[in-house]
Amino acid sequence: MQETIEKLSKKELKDFLDEKSALYEQPKFIETDPIQIPHLFTKKEDIEISGFLTATISWGNRKSILKNAHRLIELLGNTPHDFVINHTETDLAFFDGFVHRTYNSTDLTYFIKALKHIYIKYGDLETFFKQYNKEDNLQNAIHHFKKEFFSLPHPIRTEKHISDPHKNSAAKRINMFLRWMVRDAKAGVDLGVWSTISSSQLSCPLDVHSGNVARKLQLLTRKQNDGKALFQLDTKLRELDSNDPVKYDYALFGLGVFEKF
Repeated sequence: MQETIEKLSKKELKDFLDEKSALYEQPKFIETDPIQIPHLFTKKEDIEISGFLTATISWGNRKSILKNAHRLIELLGNTPHDFVINHTETDLAFFDGFVHRTYNSTDLTYFIKALKHIYIKYGDLETFFKQYNKEDNLQNAIHHFKKEFFSLPHPIRTEKHISDPHKNSAAKRINMFLRWMVRDAKAGVDLGVWSTISSSQLSCPLDVHSGNVARKLQLLTRKQNDGKALFQLDTKLRELDSNDPVKYDYALFGLGVFEKF
């Protein structure tokens, strides 16, 4: 298979990845993916908040991610936006004991306070990010989002839970969140609740699976899954589809996780 892939022309590679993207971008994908959490909601702000918090803890064992994401939403009374805007210190005390790997109740408590700050100041997350939609990608917007998010007094330890592309991070989790919010919902997987940002600006949520497959397909030569690798992969994917390069995340992820490519 490897030798066959190496001999593919650019058109053949595009056809192959288009086919795999269509195969995996199906509603059944939701059954085992963290994206199922924001799919529980219909209100835009609930989708944003539940998606952002879920993406934040989306690393490690997928069953553990899903279990803890559902638990997190329960702690918000299954009304994320209302909780963020109207919570009291007593409400935040119920977070005690929550933990997902290195993300704990201290981090969650600050995240809720920071989200309230952003929703009061900007109205919603889309309004913040759309300030940067004149650029060809959202990596600079992510950098500024992290600065705004941590503009309140906060535990230094909590900063590690939002990556900064300006520090050469691939920012996998927040790029995944942005894909959920921006890409068209017509296939029934991504939610498409943001209209002011284009799919062409999205970057691939680069992780071990997508990175390894991308290297086998010669879309990526850099060994590390960092910001420089993300730029290289984005450039290649935009050559295949400049309007919707991140649809290929489904192909790369599916090939790696489901087909052990």
